[in-house]
Amino acid sequence: MTVYNINLGIGWASSGVEYAQSYRAQTFRNLNISAKFVFSDLILGNNIADLTANLGFNDDQIIWLYNFFTDIKIAPSTFLLDTFVKQNQLEERNFILQPDNDTKELQYKSEEEKLTIVPRYNDREKQTIDQVTYIFNNRLIKRDFYSYTKYATEYYSGEEKYNQVVFREFYNEDGTIAYTQHLDGDGHELFEFSDQNYYSKTDLYREMLRKLNFKADDIIILDRMDEDKQLVNGQLVFEHHLPAKLVIPVHADHYDKHYTNDHQVLWNNFYEYQFMHYQDVAAYVVATDRQRDLLASQQKHFNHAKPQINTIPVGSLEHLVKPKGTRKKHSLITASRLANEKHIDWVIKATVAAHKIVSDLTLDIYGEGGERSRLQDLITKNNADSYIKLMGQHDLKDVYQKYETYIAGSTSEGFGLSLMEAVGSGLSMIGFDVPYGNQTFIVDQQNGYLLPYTEDWSNSRKEQLLADAIVKNFTEADLTSFHEKSYSLAESYLTKNVAKQWQQLIGELQHA
Repeated sequence: MTVYNINLGIGWASSGVEYAQSYRAQTFRNLNISAKFVFSDLILGNNIADLTANLGFNDDQIIWLYNFFTDIKIAPSTFLLDTFVKQNQLEERNFILQPDNDTKELQYKSEEEKLTIVPRYNDREKQTIDQVTYIFNNRLIKRDFYSYTKYATEYYSGEEKYNQVVFREFYNEDGTIAYTQHLDGDGHELFEFSDQNYYSKTDLYREMLRKLNFKADDIIILDRMDEDKQLVNGQLVFEHHLPAKLVIPVHADHYDKHYTNDHQVLWNNFYEYQFMHYQDVAAYVVATDRQRDLLASQQKHFNHAKPQINTIPVGSLEHLVKPKGTRKKHSLITASRLANEKHIDWVIKATVAAHKIVSDLTLDIYGEGGERSRLQDLITKNNADSYIKLMGQHDLKDVYQKYETYIAGSTSEGFGLSLMEAVGSGLSMIGFDVPYGNQTFIVDQQNGYLLPYTEDWSNSRKEQLLADAIVKNFTEADLTSFHEKSYSLAESYLTKNVAKQWQQLIGELQHA
């Protein structure tokens, strides 16, 4: 039996879906369940093995569409710069190494060949590389990609104004071409193999599913679908999953309440197909009981259906994290993508207001995203740089325990992995009474403050509610009691307990 987990892409600043998969991978390893994680985005900015390892996946767990049809393994970048220089005879060809100023890129130049070759370090200390760019007459013409060997090359048109990729080659270990991807510049692509052509990414994906040869005791968990304009993967999985069982996790609020009444429901567009084809789904998995009950009632009301819906947290805690020293007094932490829907600006403004009363209050904001510069400007504008800081992306498992309180501005979380990790480190909690994460991890006045929320309220009112809760948390609350309650809540999210839930579901599906 193998559990296949279907995703699209992965990056350094991944979303909750990728983190949910990472937790699941650890759970399955603990249960000795064979699991594969399937990615289909074209990921060439970094070696995919570096990105997946960063989230705790094992290399042998990864299936990547573009690598699947070759014999090259998913592996870290261990190809040495010295090997590249010798293989390409750069010294014999009189290439001159330019001063590098300790950057990630080196430049080898040849005036005679009018060529600049730019290897990129993967690890400068180990002298390993992961990319090499070729610039001819000041125009990009080619880029090679390396792990333990060269696994791909992309070729550019070399035009002055509209220089773009025209084709890519993906290689086998012996250097032979496994297949070529041709691009026409208008979004069309062709995948050329020695014995077969595939005229779209969707066709190539279908062939991968066919070659995976699913068995009756296999399980397919479809985490993401159809966000890639070049790929319709969700429908393909529904069409070709048999005889395996299909499981659909719901990672977000599954419907839009603004357009839902007794006569119609507007499903979240990322889940509409999955909900409408419930007959093909062995089980839906949601992260909270509240969402399970709501989805069940909606399926019954709108589809006259009673699909199996299981509650399994998308994350888990290896253990409860106790503080190694004294928690920093009057300290707040929040952690998320720096995205507009997380409303970190509300948290910043609330902290500024509360700081006038709690003079040693601090807020550390962890995460990266498109809102970073705007948030930094907001901090600076409020003269708050000394006590509100953007901390960037970090592994936070042992960071939460340094703080007293976690604060969230988000108005919708399917689960909230950072909320779980915060209660697992015993923090008191502040957030709005909104589905589903806050309602799961914040028990009002027992481990924090679950604040009333109405969407139509002004932002200033929402910010004031947060500010008042911060002040109350640090001037009136029994934080020791709050911390103990958070630890108590976190017990059910220990990996050993979540593993039992997955084990039970998988056992049921295998014998269904």
